[in-house]
Amino acid sequence: MSVEAQIGIIGGSGLYRMEGMKILFERTIQTPFGEPSDPYVIGEIDGVRVAFLSRHGRGHRLTPTELNYRANIFGFKVLGAHTILSASAVGSMKEDYHPTDIVFPHQFIDRTRHRADTFFGNGIVAHVAFADPICAGASFLMSGAAREHGARVHEGGVYVCIEGPQFSTRAESNLFRSWNVDVIGMTNLQEAKLAREAEICYATMALVTDYDCWHESGDVSVEQILGFLRANAGMAQKILRSSIVPAATRKRDCICATALQYAIITDPAQIPPRIKGDLAPIVGKYLR
Repeated sequence: MSVEAQIGIIGGSGLYRMEGMKILFERTIQTPFGEPSDPYVIGEIDGVRVAFLSRHGRGHRLTPTELNYRANIFGFKVLGAHTILSASAVGSMKEDYHPTDIVFPHQFIDRTRHRADTFFGNGIVAHVAFADPICAGASFLMSGAAREHGARVHEGGVYVCIEGPQFSTRAESNLFRSWNVDVIGMTNLQEAKLAREAEICYATMALVTDYDCWHESGDVSVEQILGFLRANAGMAQKILRSSIVPAATRKRDCICATALQYAIITDPAQIPPRIKGDLAPIVGKYLR
């Protein structure tokens, strides 16, 4: 499998392109799971090949539920990316996590209901370890870059992923706070699950834009979210750019790199040839 990009970047709400990237070409990828959100923009940043994907598509066309998470991550695998750095907007569930703060969560709670979030099934079964869903090595690179650039950083913590596209009810928001979660969002969990199945390191930078609806400051609004995203866009770009070379050159001695080694439990002779072919970029080295 040829390597067209070492590092994948997923830009979320308010981050629709990667500044400072020397654009080389765009790549449209057809996957066994359908089309990704957008063509991948392939370029170079500080000598490293990078593939950028706009999570919601250019013009923000796709809701969190409509996103084809499997196609998006599969596309990065086809391009040869070994690490994905993600950025997204989140709400704060704690008083001390202020709008424009940046959180690097290490854990998730899943409150989604309508999403495909595994590459497996249809004749092949695999169970990957997911106790630690974020690649700590990649996450620490980003959080370190954030501190160097003067951002107000919170390292670790729990991201509760809700279905959306509606924001939480006040009762839900208070329930999540009782679970001691740190931030709330709608997209990152499925990306992390699929990246682990694809043996890709995944870390996310959560940009705090609001206090959800539990806070006395009032209900969350899109206008408020976009305002804080614009205020923090420059910082997010700096952090991503500073993280790319270290992420490309770090030793991958994490569990991400071999997540499938003992995870596939189906007898290879029983796996349909078509499924083997479809999943070859992910499982090929284990089913020769």
